[in-house]
Amino acid sequence: MASDVLQNYIDGAFVDSTATDTLDLINPVDETVVGRAPISNQDDVNAAVAAAESAFESWGKTTPSVRQTALLKLADAIEAHSDELVEAQCRNTGQPKAVIAAEEIAVSADQVRFFAGAARMLEGKSAGEYMDGFTSYVRREPIGVVGQVTPWNYPFMMAIWKIGPALAAGNTIVLKPSDTTPESTLVLAKITKDILPDGVFNVVLGNGGTGAALVGHPALGLVSITGSVRAGIAVAASAAQQLKRAHLELGGKAPAVVFADADIEKTASGIAEAAFFNGGQDCTAATRVVVHESIHDALVDALVAKAKTLKVGLPDDPDTFYGPLNNINHFTEVTKKVGAIPAHATIVTGGKRLGDRGFFFEPTIITGVEQHDPIVQEEIFGPVLTVQSFTDESEAIDYANDVRFGLASSVWTKDHGTVERLTRALDFGAVWVNCHIPLVAEMPHGGFKYSGYGKDLSAYGVEDYTRIKHVMSSHD
Repeated sequence: MASDVLQNYIDGAFVDSTATDTLDLINPVDETVVGRAPISNQDDVNAAVAAAESAFESWGKTTPSVRQTALLKLADAIEAHSDELVEAQCRNTGQPKAVIAAEEIAVSADQVRFFAGAARMLEGKSAGEYMDGFTSYVRREPIGVVGQVTPWNYPFMMAIWKIGPALAAGNTIVLKPSDTTPESTLVLAKITKDILPDGVFNVVLGNGGTGAALVGHPALGLVSITGSVRAGIAVAASAAQQLKRAHLELGGKAPAVVFADADIEKTASGIAEAAFFNGGQDCTAATRVVVHESIHDALVDALVAKAKTLKVGLPDDPDTFYGPLNNINHFTEVTKKVGAIPAHATIVTGGKRLGDRGFFFEPTIITGVEQHDPIVQEEIFGPVLTVQSFTDESEAIDYANDVRFGLASSVWTKDHGTVERLTRALDFGAVWVNCHIPLVAEMPHGGFKYSGYGKDLSAYGVEDYTRIKHVMSSHD
């Protein structure tokens, strides 16, 4: 294969794919080709899984302190290689460099340190006699080789969310990054070379077919994906054929429920930033404002004013709030969905492409929508925010919950009783109160319904990468 094609990382070394097919990597800022990646095949996947199987024989038996030490070294190395990681990711995503550095690289290092601590905090039932003459206890063990598929919206951080808990629990890994954003993951692989034993972490590049080959490999004990609902369903169906575990973090359609007593300016600022951060390419992004009718117009005006202050621009500009959408197919889909809004809806700001080169899209706010509208029901995954009004609390809850997704939500009010009722009633894996989108390593991230199952981050995330064994010993 040509020397300018990116390589897979298998068994502690960068190696050429055995496949001859490649795909171009396109910089979404200017649509130039910045590299080529292999479309790895089953032979490549088999080699990576075999390396992970071999490495598990020793890595799976390491003590938590050994895994903690490795993860702490990895966190330090991530910080030391921040500039290289930022440049690699920016070529593939066009994200503002300052945002990548602060919101992905620095945050990811902190998350790795959390997982290092979590490696030594796994718990189970205490030993005890539950039947006369016998003592029982629980062993929590690593699963084995896990296959992981990461998305293009936060390529580096999503890789950390996958490998952090898997390594902490003692598993070995084969990871396939998104076909459009592999480069920061390869830098991560290089960083791990002198920290993790060969074969513990492997990276195979490719497209959906490569991912299917990985997910379908019979040696995997668990498959994990962060991606679309369509991709998640395919992974779950494949895993079911071999009764593997599946860990799915899928789409979202997060409501921000705003009551009449909310601080309008503060609420508008928080929602707009949560809606348009990373160009709305975030499964937890605020996408639907459900606001009391008495403050609908005032909140819309404030949202529009805030949106106009958020700069869409180039990666090197420190004032850029978000950059382009990731790829031409996604850009085309967002444009199509916004252009297909019904006649009763109104685009009050945005709604179109910015410039004539690159995949830049304006911050867009749409009012007059109805609950059944596709723009309300479907994940857009772009800088698009809809606004609809409610008359009472019951209607607000109905509107918020009446989508197939259940990942994230927020409620905006000064009333404690409203908060308590809404946090219980909202059918989402996360409910923020008077804020939307902050995440911490100590708390679980994951949703309900079509948003998938399994948890990222937190001790719950580490537990998902373990299996439970009951040991019962006779006293005789």
